[in-house]
Amino acid sequence: MVYRPKKTALITYDEKIRPEEKIMILVTTIKINLRTLKIFRQYVSLIGRVSSLAEVCGIATPVRAYAQDGACTVTTTAAFRACQYGIFDDYLITLGKCVNIKDKAKRGKCNNETKTARNEATKSCRSQQNARQAICKSLGEQRYEPNFDPALFDQNFAKLSISNRYFPLSIGNRWEYGGAETVEIEVLNKTKLIEGVTCIVVNDRVTVNGTLHEDTDDWFAQAKSGDVYYCGEEVKDYETFDGDLPKDPELQTIDGSFKAGRDHAKPGIAFFSAPKKGQDYRQEFSLGNAEDIAEILSTTYAFGKNPELDRLVPQRLAEQLCANGDCVVALEYQPLKPGIFERKYYAPGIGGFLTIHLDTNEVVQLVKCNFDQRCNGLPIP
Repeated sequence: MVYRPKKTALITYDEKIRPEEKIMILVTTIKINLRTLKIFRQYVSLIGRVSSLAEVCGIATPVRAYAQDGACTVTTTAAFRACQYGIFDDYLITLGKCVNIKDKAKRGKCNNETKTARNEATKSCRSQQNARQAICKSLGEQRYEPNFDPALFDQNFAKLSISNRYFPLSIGNRWEYGGAETVEIEVLNKTKLIEGVTCIVVNDRVTVNGTLHEDTDDWFAQAKSGDVYYCGEEVKDYETFDGDLPKDPELQTIDGSFKAGRDHAKPGIAFFSAPKKGQDYRQEFSLGNAEDIAEILSTTYAFGKNPELDRLVPQRLAEQLCANGDCVVALEYQPLKPGIFERKYYAPGIGGFLTIHLDTNEVVQLVKCNFDQRCNGLPIP
């Protein structure tokens, strides 16, 4: 099979569109076709381990699979190419929108903003690639294939084999957080069967100044070992707009939603039963959509022992919940948003009680829970 770039349809222009705009669109289209051919050749080279080009095109069954070594790097490179394709799509669509602006000055501004956005997106693709490469060095090159055998998991959340003390999932548990945003989390009396595994539904609502920003259902599975697996989430992000009457939150995106087994997404670890310092792991894996990573920084945290881990931590809160020096601190990040890091703190018997956004220094802290007396009298931010 010989690869031929898809022919671009002829464009019929309104006579009022300036010649230079016509040229810009045509030149961009030609460049994209050439770039498409180049990327395709690179892709063929990348997966040269398969037996023929027909296998690449999906019209034959590969004689042999990828070698085990290098799977993470192959994944990283494929995601980088996909990111580049996305830039091309977004650029052309926005360029087409700009052409339909009648005012010359506004149209010119739109074109310039489109080019700037393209350049920024190109940098972002490269940053994502660098972040994924760092993850490969940390986690290794092996394929990511977690054992999600239903026999390994509890089915009845009212009678768990081992309750994870850092991630308690008893039905009816509620947490409320305050600070940069208000977060309300509740373990619902509701389950969802995913890939044969019974997952509990946990609702997570985020409001800012009383306005709904996010309403998400998370799905967690409890392994008989005590490890908690993250099976997916249904994300609903909302936004309000000036000038609307009434100014009600509008659903803007469901980006980040995933479910283990759908579109090859895979579960991750929400929290280990016995976390170890230096442990790195995937919390979720839906390539190009949800790729959160966590690293355990400490399993013996108490305020006053580590100045860096104490930074931005409300002292009274930490002293109240971590007096025994048995709190866990984790660093969480995702390659889709390079440079965005969160430090999260967990207390035994309570779970997460503090999130510090390291890029903005914003703090979100536990102010109330309904299942542990230590939540009585927590400091208010």
